[in-house]
Amino acid sequence: MAEGLSAMARTGRHAAHVTAATAAGFYPALHLLDRPVAGIYALFTPIAFGILSPLPGAGRERAATVLRAVPAAAVLVVLGTVLAVGTWPAVAGMLAVGFALAFGSACGPRIAGAAPGLQLFYILACFPPYEPGTLPQRLVGLAVGGAFLALAEAVLFPDAPEPPYRTRIADALDLAARAASGVVRGEGPDPGTAARLGAAGRELRLSRLPAGARPTGAGRTDRALAQAGAATRRLLDQLALLAGHAPAPGDTASAELLRGIAASCAETAAALRRGRRRRAGRVLAGPQLLEELVADFLKSRAGAPAPRGVLVRRSTVLTAAVSAVTVRTAASLALGGRERLYGLPREQFWYAAEGPARLTAVRIRGNLTRRSVVFQNALRTALGLALARLVAGSLDLSHGFWVLLAVLTLGRTTAGATWSAVRAAAAGTLAGAFAAGLLIVGAGGSSAVYAALLVPMMLVAFTLGPLGGPAWGQGLFTLVVATAFAQIAPVTWRLAEARLVDVLTGSAIGLLCGLLAWPAGARAEIRYAMSGLLRAAAPLVRATATAVTEGAGSGKGGAGENGTARSGAGKCTAADGSPSPGVRLTLHRLRIAEAAYAQYRTEPAPDAARDWLAVLDHGSRTLVGAYWLPRTDGMPGLPPEVRRWAREAAEEVAAATVRAAGFPPDGVRVRPAPLPPEVAERVPAPLLAPLTDVEVWLRALARDLEAGSPPEPGDQPARYTTASHSSASADLA
Repeated sequence: MAEGLSAMARTGRHAAHVTAATAAGFYPALHLLDRPVAGIYALFTPIAFGILSPLPGAGRERAATVLRAVPAAAVLVVLGTVLAVGTWPAVAGMLAVGFALAFGSACGPRIAGAAPGLQLFYILACFPPYEPGTLPQRLVGLAVGGAFLALAEAVLFPDAPEPPYRTRIADALDLAARAASGVVRGEGPDPGTAARLGAAGRELRLSRLPAGARPTGAGRTDRALAQAGAATRRLLDQLALLAGHAPAPGDTASAELLRGIAASCAETAAALRRGRRRRAGRVLAGPQLLEELVADFLKSRAGAPAPRGVLVRRSTVLTAAVSAVTVRTAASLALGGRERLYGLPREQFWYAAEGPARLTAVRIRGNLTRRSVVFQNALRTALGLALARLVAGSLDLSHGFWVLLAVLTLGRTTAGATWSAVRAAAAGTLAGAFAAGLLIVGAGGSSAVYAALLVPMMLVAFTLGPLGGPAWGQGLFTLVVATAFAQIAPVTWRLAEARLVDVLTGSAIGLLCGLLAWPAGARAEIRYAMSGLLRAAAPLVRATATAVTEGAGSGKGGAGENGTARSGAGKCTAADGSPSPGVRLTLHRLRIAEAAYAQYRTEPAPDAARDWLAVLDHGSRTLVGAYWLPRTDGMPGLPPEVRRWAREAAEEVAAATVRAAGFPPDGVRVRPAPLPPEVAERVPAPLLAPLTDVEVWLRALARDLEAGSPPEPGDQPARYTTASHSSASADLA
C-alpha cells in the first residue's frame, strides 16, 4: 500500500512538471503571439521528454539530460523539415533515424531514456505540409518547451535523488569488512552473517535497480562500476563461505590477509561514498597495499606444507583477496583515478587506458550482430516506424504522425506483449475518441472552453496514464490532443475519428512487425546467448588449467571450439600483449548474454526452472580464473600424474560446460575429481597451493553449472546461493 501511494505521488509530481512546462510554453505561443507552429512544438517537447522518454535520475539529473538532448532534437527537427519534401525521402530518413536512436541505447541508460522522445521530433517534422519557412518557429518552440521542462524538473516539487549504485557497493563493502574482521577474530560458524552477505550480494544485481540507474554505459565510469559490483558480489559469496565454517587455528597468514581485505573494503567504501578521489594515487588498505599483502601471502603459503583443509581455506581467502583487489581497482577507475596496474592483470581492466570514443566504438561493434537484442530491437523499431511513415504518407492520413506515435509507444519486445498492449490501447482510444467527440460537439468552437480544460486534463492524463497502462494512457491522451488541437484550428468530431483510425493503423503495423521480427524477444534469444557464452568458456577452462601447470607456451598451436585459439599464455595474452582470442570471445559473449538477460527480466513469463544468472556467473568466474590463476611460467618438477589430473579435471568441467550449452532436460551434474591424496603427497610444497587454487576454481565452475540447470525431480528450482557450496564445505570443515 505504501509503495503504491509513493509511486502515485512520484507520478503526480512528474505530471505536474510536464503540465506546468507545457502550459508555460503553449499558451503564450498560441494565444499571445499567434504562433501555432511554435505552440505545437512547445506542447510536444515536454511530452516527448517528460512522458514518452523514461529519463533516469531525479529532478536535477533529468533537467540536465533534457538540456543536453535539446540540441540533438533540433538537428532532428531540421532533418525532418528538409526530408518532408516527399514521402520516400521522409521514409528513408525515418529508417535511418529510427535505427540510430534505438541502437544508441547500447551506449548507456541516458541515451536509451531520451531516444523515444528524440524520435518524436523527427516524426513531427517529417510530415506534410513541406514548409521550411516554419523552421525558426519549430526551433523556438522546441527550445522554449525544453527550457521550461528543465526548469520545472529542477525547481517544481523536485524528487529526492536516488542513491547511486556506488552507494550500494559501499554498503556491501562495509558489510564485507565486518564479516572479514569477524572471521579473523575466530567467531566460529555464523549462518546469520552468511545469510546477510548473500542478501547484500543479491541487492547488487542490476535487475534490482531501475533501468536508468544501472551502470550499463559504454564509458569507463560505468564499465568500472559494473565490474566493481560484480567483484563485490563474488567477494560477498566467498566471505559467506568462510563465515559459515570454523577458522583454522594458527593460520596467521590467512588472518593477516583477511585484515587487509577488511581494511581495503572499508577504505574503498569510504571513497565510493565521497564520490571523488581523496588523492591521485591508490585507495590504500592499511599500512600496505593489498597487492603487497597478497604477494606476502603467496610467499608464506609456499613454505611449509599444510593439511588439505588449511590449503582449501587459504585458497578461498586468496580468492576473496583477488576479488577485493578487483573491487578496489575498479572503484578507483570509476572515481576518475588513473590506477597503475602494477602486478594486476591488465586484460581485466582493458578499458582503463581507452578513451570515450574507443569505448563507444567497441560497444557499438560488439552489438552489430543479429544475436544482440539491442540490434534486434533497433531494427524492429526502425522498420515499424518507416513502414508507418510510408502508410501514413501514401494514404494521406490526417494527423498521420499519430500512426508513428502509436508504433513508438505500443511496440514491445515480444509479439504477445505487443498484442496485449495493442488490445488495451485500442479499447482506450475508442473510449477516448468517443469522449472527445462528445466534448467537441458540446463545446463547439469555443476555444476558451478548451483552454480552460487543457491543464486539468493533462494533469489527470499524465498521472493516471502511466499508472493505468496502455488503455488509460491512450484514452486520456486522446482527450489531451483533441483539447489542444481544438485551440489551434476549428475542429469537428472527425478529429476524434482521425485519432482512432491513426492509432488503430499504427497498432496494426506495430503488431505486424512484432510478429515478423523476433516475435519471442529475449525469451528465445537468451538460450542462444547463454549457449554461446558456455561454448566460448569451455576451451578457456582447459587453457587456464594448462597454463598453470605447463606454462605460457604449452597451449599454443591448438584450437578450441568456435575457432578460438587454445592459448595458454600466462596472463591470457597473445604474443603482442593483447588478450588471447579465447578471452576476447568469452568476454564478447558475456556482454551479449548480459544484455539478453537484462531484457529477459523485463518480459513476462520468465523460465523459473533455470537460473540464467548462474550461467553468467560461470562465464565471469571463468574469465577471472583465466586472468589470475596463471601466475607462473609453469611448474617444473611436477609429477606427470599431477599434470594428468589437472588436464582431466579441467576437461571434465569443460566437457560439462559444452553439455550445459545444449541445455539437456535433466541438466548437468558434474563433480571434478579431487587431487588424489597419494598423488598430492609427492607434490613439492610450493606447487601444491597453486594446484589447490585450480581445484577450488574448477569446483566453483561446477557449482555454477549445476545451479544453472533445471532441478532434479522432487527438488526445488536451483539457485546460486551461498548455501550451495556443499562440495567445498567438507574441505573447510
